[in-house]
Amino acid sequence: MAELKEKIELEFIIKTSPSILFNRLSTPSGLSEWFADDVNVKGDKYTFIWEGTGQEAKLISKKDNKHIRFHWTDDEEENTYFEFSINVDEITGETALVVTDFIENDEKEDSIELWNQQIDQLKHGLGSV
Repeated sequence: MAELKEKIELEFIIKTSPSILFNRLSTPSGLSEWFADDVNVKGDKYTFIWEGTGQEAKLISKKDNKHIRFHWTDDEEENTYFEFSINVDEITGETALVVTDFIENDEKEDSIELWNQQIDQLKHGLGSV
């Protein structure tokens, strides 16, 4: 039996508006700036391409300027997903990006490091470094 994956949540402060950030999280052109080399969308299927190899994810839910959630189609665990949520602090007005992902326990450190690198790339593209 496969080992259950662990849910992780990582929060990053991004100096930009929720609408600009959401565009980078939900559109093929936005995602290909920081998350994958290329992204193709057909209906609710997103194909993320890295170094010529594609991986398909299904769009599970989306709320403009709030969140977008995907499920990898090759993941046998039904309840796993990766999600980008945007939270705006009511007091400070800061925009936070929360990344939720499900990872193998032995890949936790590598996964967190990869997300950190990708979010740094996102921030750089937004001029939010």
